[in-house]
Amino acid sequence: MSEFEQKVLKLLEDINGKLDSLLKGGPAASSPSPAISSSAPTPAATSEISRLKPSELVEKQKEEERLEEKPPVEGRRVCPECSGTAFNTVEDKSQVLHQMGGVKIYAKKYVCRSCGYEM
Repeated sequence: MSEFEQKVLKLLEDINGKLDSLLKGGPAASSPSPAISSSAPTPAATSEISRLKPSELVEKQKEEERLEEKPPVEGRRVCPECSGTAFNTVEDKSQVLHQMGGVKIYAKKYVCRSCGYEM
């Protein structure tokens, strides 16, 4: 690693340490400079903020983005047993929907092709 990269890495580690101490309410948070104290949030406001490390916040945001990228499949049947999407359509002889001129119209049920689950 070059000297510049080592300096940048050290600065980033220092910043991460300071952020951790601020989030924990350590000594850096208890003695702010007078110029910053007027714009600093009140203790009640800081207690509302979650006490997560910055790296944990980033991981949480990435997880939320991943869930948003792949919404659940809508409009397609999915088998609750095997998560298959291939079904055979079969007449459900236990449910007569309509009878006209001696011809009965039955309800349909769907049978999963891979595991045989009936919906």
